[in-house]
This record gives sequence, C-alpha cells and structure tokens, in this order.
Amino acid sequence: MEEPNNTVNNEKKRKALARGAVLGVILAGVIVALYLHYRATRITTDNAFVEGRVHTVASKVAGTVKAVRVRDNQAVKKGDVLVEIDEVDYAIKVKEAASALDTERTRLFEAQSRLEAAKKQVEEVRAAIKAAEAAEDLQEANARQARIDFNRAENLFKSDAISRERFEKAKTSLDVADAQLRASREQVKRLEASLDAQISLVKQTEAVLRTQAAAIKQRQTLVEAAELNRSYTRIVAPSDGYVTKKSVEVGNQVSAGQPLLALVALDDLWIVANYKETQLQKIRPGQKVKIAVDAHPGKKLTGVVDSIMSGTGASFSLFPPENATGNYVKVVQRIPVKILLDKDANRENILRIGMSVVPTVYVR
Repeated sequence: MEEPNNTVNNEKKRKALARGAVLGVILAGVIVALYLHYRATRITTDNAFVEGRVHTVASKVAGTVKAVRVRDNQAVKKGDVLVEIDEVDYAIKVKEAASALDTERTRLFEAQSRLEAAKKQVEEVRAAIKAAEAAEDLQEANARQARIDFNRAENLFKSDAISRERFEKAKTSLDVADAQLRASREQVKRLEASLDAQISLVKQTEAVLRTQAAAIKQRQTLVEAAELNRSYTRIVAPSDGYVTKKSVEVGNQVSAGQPLLALVALDDLWIVANYKETQLQKIRPGQKVKIAVDAHPGKKLTGVVDSIMSGTGASFSLFPPENATGNYVKVVQRIPVKILLDKDANRENILRIGMSVVPTVYVR
C-alpha cells in the first residue's frame, strides 16, 4: 500500500515543479518585457548636472573700498547695494566739470549780449543811412537849384544886368551846395561801410554762439560722465540671487573691471544632460523628464526637454579632436541636452549649480 502512495506524491511534486517552472518562465518573460518596455520608453543618463546663470559683479571704476554690504551666501534683491567705493575723488571731478560748464554758460550769456547789442547797432545804422540818404536827396535838390541860380546869374552878369557881387554870391552858393552834397554822399558811404562792419560782427558773434553752444554740450557730457562715474561707486545687484565667490573686503584697492563677487540666481536653473549620440534618436524637445538628485535621494523633480545642442561636447572643447591628422579611434560622443525645470519644481531651493543629477526622458 505504501508504494502507490509514494508514486502519487512524486507525481504531485513533479506537477508542482512543472507549474513552478512554467510560472517562473512566464514571470521572467514579463520582467524582461517590462524591462525592454522601460528601456524603450525611458532614456536615462548619469552624466548630467545643474546649470544656471552666474552674474559676475565687477567694479566699473577704480578706488578704495569703503564698505561691503553683503556676506557670503547672502540672498539679495535686484538693486541692493553690494559694495561702496570711496567717492571723494569722483565728487571733486563732478564739481570741476560743473564749474567748467558754468564758465562756458557765462561766456554764452556774454556772447548773446554782444549779439543783441550788435543787432541793435545794425538797426540804428540802417536808420541813420535812411536819414543820410534823405539829407543827400535834399542836398542834391539844393545843388541843382544853386546851379540854376548860378547859370542865370552868369548870363545876367555877362549882359551887365547884375553886379559882380550878386554873381559871386551865386557862385559861392553853388560851391557850398556842391560841398554839402559831397559831404552827404560821404556820410552815406561811411554809414554803409559801418553797416557792413556791424553785419559782419553779427555773423561773427552768431558763429561764436554756435561754437559756445557746442562747448556747453561737451561740458554737459563731461558733467554727466563725471556724475555717472560717481554713481558707479555704489555697486548694486544686477538681479536677485545669492552671493558667492566674494573676494572683496573693506580697504581693498580695486581697479575698473575687477571682479568682486558673483550672484547666482537659484530661481533660474536648468539641467544639462550629456546623452550619448546613440541615445538621441528618440529625444525631442517638449518631452517630459523626471530628475533624480544625487544630493537628495528619493527626491524627484520634473521638467521638459528644451533643446539639443548643435554639436558634441568635444567639438566645442578647448582642444577639439583632429581625427584627420592621425589614426582614428571611434569613440561614442556625447551631445548636451538642455532640460528646463517645471514651474515650482525647485521651490524648496534644493538645487545648486554643478550638482549631479540623473534625468530620465520619457520618449513615449
């Protein structure tokens, strides 16, 4: 009776093992299928890091640092004063430029007064010319009448109709009239010459005014430049961010263009993922991305593919490879892919520039 029972038990064990094997094969197939599906719909790389905008803050003018208003890693807002440079020298330059501008304005006022006086003199000379021309017309009439009287007296004197005394008086009257006419004409000529001189003076003064106006503009530009340089002694934040790489202290002598510190805007970060060229076939802008942060295990951020760089990282390196100059060894290249974080994805400010991350692009 024991042998049949053992046979039945063995048969049951074989069937159980067979079912287990079948289930194992099916489970393995499912796992492989899921893995292949995962590989087909998700593309991952660990060659990725956080990138962002770093604003290098430098001095625009040279001088001695009077005050440093920030400390390392401090959060600042756009427009906050970061560093102050002693402005005494620049304030003196502003005063000098302003004084030179006032001098030029005084000269302009004097030139304007001379111009007004010259124009007034021109009008007076023109009025005098009109009066002299009227007097000249009167003297011409008197001279004509005197010549008529002289000619009549001469004829009467020749016929002994008048005395010599009357004849000589007529001749004297003619000479006086001619002399007065010549004097009137000379007066008109002198006044006309004076008018030409006054008109020339007006033109010269107008030219001086134009030159003076240009000089004032130049001085105004110098005043503005001096005031601008003085304003540069207060170095302000160009954007919101966090202070880093601070290398300035009170009393330092800085030069124009010297970097003093940097500002990092943590609200404007993105991911640069260096995917292999063999992984780029399915990556397109607009695809969703999940990002794991090495510094925060279990923390997942979301984003979207923004763009793919127009060349490999090696092509834009300091010394790009020259494959045509020697033996060529094929190496799989990596191409940077820019990934933008979703809005509020980094609201906790857990990311820092340079952090390592693992982005996964969902290609389906």
